[in-house]
Amino acid sequence: MLTIKIALLLILAYLLGSFPTGVIVGKVFFYKDIRKLGSGNPGSTNTFRTFGPIAGLSVLLVDVLKGTLATLFPAIFHLGPHPLGILFGMVAILGHTFSIFLGFKGGKAVATTAGFILGYNLAFFCVCAGIFFPMLFITSIMSLTAMLCITLFFIFSFLFHDPYLSSMMFVLLILIFNRHKANIIRLKNGTENIIPFGIYYWLKNK
Repeated sequence: MLTIKIALLLILAYLLGSFPTGVIVGKVFFYKDIRKLGSGNPGSTNTFRTFGPIAGLSVLLVDVLKGTLATLFPAIFHLGPHPLGILFGMVAILGHTFSIFLGFKGGKAVATTAGFILGYNLAFFCVCAGIFFPMLFITSIMSLTAMLCITLFFIFSFLFHDPYLSSMMFVLLILIFNRHKANIIRLKNGTENIIPFGIYYWLKNK
């Protein structure tokens, strides 16, 4: 019975992660497909850049909550061992990245990863947030910030003496770098998109 319950919740976690927030916001409120605009990515960064801060922040919030809610399934459904949250969080992240509703395409896994961290370990989330936002302010480049931060998150995860967490962060390190292949090429060529605030943005436009 427990096995069937976990299997059903894994499917639910994947469908939750697959919810195409950016595409829905674009079509419902702007009558446009975000996948055909900007970078073509349906995530919060492209939504922010294309439709503005309110739309972008809305997509970010929902995508973060997808990861948090899935990670909290063990507590919500009284499944017992807390590390099970890692399994549900990972499935939600994969759903976000390879959405069944978008032909198994999707976002770059950053927002839903943040949601997983928030749901799994609040203290670690605070550490990560303390790294992420200053890094973004310095670089003004979301993709660069995401890759630098996931590397640092993996390193700092060892301070929490949680092998499940460190293993998960290693998997996410590989996934996020893999999802940013095109961004890495643009970074090398100096053509990567920047967000309109932060030190690098101000220096570049000085």
